[in-house]
Amino acid sequence: MGGMSIRPFGLGVCCLLLLAPCFAQSAHLSAQASSKPKARQTAPDPGTVANGTYRNAFFAFSYKLPFGWVERTAQMQEGSEPGKSQLLLAVFERPPEAAGDAVNSAVIIAAESVDLYPGLKYPADYFGPLTEVTAGKGFKAVNEPYEVSVGGKELVRGDFTKEATALSMYQASLVALEKGYVLSFTFLGVDEDDVDQVIDGLRFVAVGKTAKPKAPVKP
Repeated sequence: MGGMSIRPFGLGVCCLLLLAPCFAQSAHLSAQASSKPKARQTAPDPGTVANGTYRNAFFAFSYKLPFGWVERTAQMQEGSEPGKSQLLLAVFERPPEAAGDAVNSAVIIAAESVDLYPGLKYPADYFGPLTEVTAGKGFKAVNEPYEVSVGGKELVRGDFTKEATALSMYQASLVALEKGYVLSFTFLGVDEDDVDQVIDGLRFVAVGKTAKPKAPVKP
C-alpha cells in the first residue's frame, strides 16, 4: 500500500488503512504525478476542531464529532502532502493505542488531488481502486456506488463489509469531487446502522450560487 509511513497505533492503524486505502497510496502516486509540470494547485484548508465540531472552510463542510470520541489527526498525518494528498480528520471511538476486542469505530476524512488518478472524471471512478484495495483486506462490496444526499449535498456512496467469526466490520465511503480534489469521507463501524448514525454529523454549507447541472454518477 504505497509509501505512506504511519506510527504503530495498533488497531487504529488497521482502521486507517482499511478506511482510506486510496489515500495511503497517494505518496507513491504523488511521485509519478510530480514528474509532469502542472499549474500549482491551491492546498486545501486543513480545518479546525472547536467545541466538538470539525470545520473546513475550503470545502465548506463541518462534521460534529460523536461525544467522547478521540481525535488522532496530527499523529496520523505523516505522508500528507498539501496540494496532493492530505488527511483532514481522523477520529476514533476509543484511543487507537488502547487494545480492545470490539471494533474501534472511526471516521477518516481526506483530500487527494484528482491528478493522482489519471482518467478520474466522476466520483464513482474513485471506487475502482478503493474496492480493489479493500478486497485485499478481506472486505467485499455491498453495492454499486450510488448517489445519496447527505447534509445538504449530493455525494456518491459505496458500502463494504467484512464478516469474521470474531470481528465483523462495516465501512461506508462518501465521495465528491471538489476544487480539483477527491474529497472522501469514510466511516467504519459494527454494522450499517452504526455507521449511518455516525454519518449524521456531516453537514455542508450552502454557497448561495446557481446550482450547476448534476454530473452523472458514471459516464
